[in-house]
Amino acid sequence: MGGARLDAIARTPAEALPERHCCCAGGMMQCRLVMNIHHLELFYYVARHGGISAAVRHMPYGIQQPAVSSQILLLEQDLGVKLFERSPFKLTPAGEELDNFVRPFFENLGPMAVRLRTRLAPQLRIGASELVLRDHLPAVIQRMKQSQPGLRLALRSGFQPELEACLRDREIDLAVIPLRGRLPGHIRCLRLLRLPLVLLVHKKTKIKSAATLLAQKRPAELLICLPPTESISQVFQSGLKKLGVTWPMAIEASSMELITQYVANGDGVGVNIFMPDVVRHPQVRVLPLDGIGEVELAAMWHGEPTPIIRTFLQESQRYIAQHWPDQANLDKVD
Repeated sequence: MGGARLDAIARTPAEALPERHCCCAGGMMQCRLVMNIHHLELFYYVARHGGISAAVRHMPYGIQQPAVSSQILLLEQDLGVKLFERSPFKLTPAGEELDNFVRPFFENLGPMAVRLRTRLAPQLRIGASELVLRDHLPAVIQRMKQSQPGLRLALRSGFQPELEACLRDREIDLAVIPLRGRLPGHIRCLRLLRLPLVLLVHKKTKIKSAATLLAQKRPAELLICLPPTESISQVFQSGLKKLGVTWPMAIEASSMELITQYVANGDGVGVNIFMPDVVRHPQVRVLPLDGIGEVELAAMWHGEPTPIIRTFLQESQRYIAQHWPDQANLDKVD
């Protein structure tokens, strides 16, 4: 961060602090203690996420846990105070004071960068599944560029928990992901599309309906689905539980397209959402899953939507209404 420094705020008696000197015209004089800005950044993440190991997982750049631990120790040595208890984690009074001081600065770095970049050209950072980014977002972006010709994009794909974390940590401006649970108060959302779940079976199988499989209560066929943290898997398993059916996952796929391909290979039965481009395959039969549930795709962002986010939401609704008129949600943005 350009070698910037902050004056020490620890109210520790001067005699308890490590002595440092500098040369000046009048000879040697004691300098005021200063803190390393990188150490403060590491402390900010540790305080925010409740421990060093959790901080390492949420750091926006790669750094190993031993490195964080050693640099935090250097910060504590420089200040002459202990900043937090390690296990269980708890900030000390000095740590709380330092956290209150540095948190506003680091939490405002992202918004400040966005404001500065916007003066040159508007930017939108979007997180979504690989499917959405590859097959559907380009059409929406082309419509947006008619009114925002200089629009700059930053795209990030990943599983739902990763994208939720990116949105929470303001690493992205907008996430297009399935809606689940109650949203934090500072997160706004617009429901875009309702997608029913379906089962996928190989065309050579004798299974003609999902009811035939679910009537077994413990289907013998191998189940192929997304990770348990994804909404598709959660909605499916919740529906099975209501029906008294036990069907654990046997193959965890990394994408919806991969589920379809594995079913086509004859590796088991897949659970997916009904999107023709995702489930269509000459070797796969699609079976409706009545009464199990559906997945609701939504756009999520922080606070009041910016003009660029509003434009994105409007163009997304137009695109969805054109391709999925029966499942589209046409609510207006507040």
